[in-house]
Amino acid sequence: MFYRFLFPSKPDGAAASTILLIVRIVFGVLLMNHGIEKWANYQELSAVFPDPLGIGSPLSLGLAIFGEMACSMAFIIGFLYRLAMLPMIFTMGVAFFVVHGSDPFAVKELAFVYLVVFVLMYIAGPGKFAVDHWLSKTFAPKKA
Repeated sequence: MFYRFLFPSKPDGAAASTILLIVRIVFGVLLMNHGIEKWANYQELSAVFPDPLGIGSPLSLGLAIFGEMACSMAFIIGFLYRLAMLPMIFTMGVAFFVVHGSDPFAVKELAFVYLVVFVLMYIAGPGKFAVDHWLSKTFAPKKA
């Protein structure tokens, strides 16, 4: 048992999928809290929210809320997983490189942590315990 824990023969097994599920839940909920805070304070923030893309503060805020809330929900349940992660990765990349680009690392550290986790999770995939896994099994073409 201990040997299989140290040297798993199937990285796509239940243990790895459980770890991916836990990471999805933890980081999805954490990011969603940032989106909920922005959404709750939309009126106050829409006038002062950074506009790094030149599309206006209210729209930039709306896109950040979308990336942090709607995409976090899809990330947590593993629905359209990699598609949902693109706005999350983009939001954290803009926050780290553009919005807080010249700030000390301590100020932009949280955006960096999210960015690294989301890029790694994008590469790793959602695992077996995801809606996408169920959908792929349900709607996959049947082999003759």
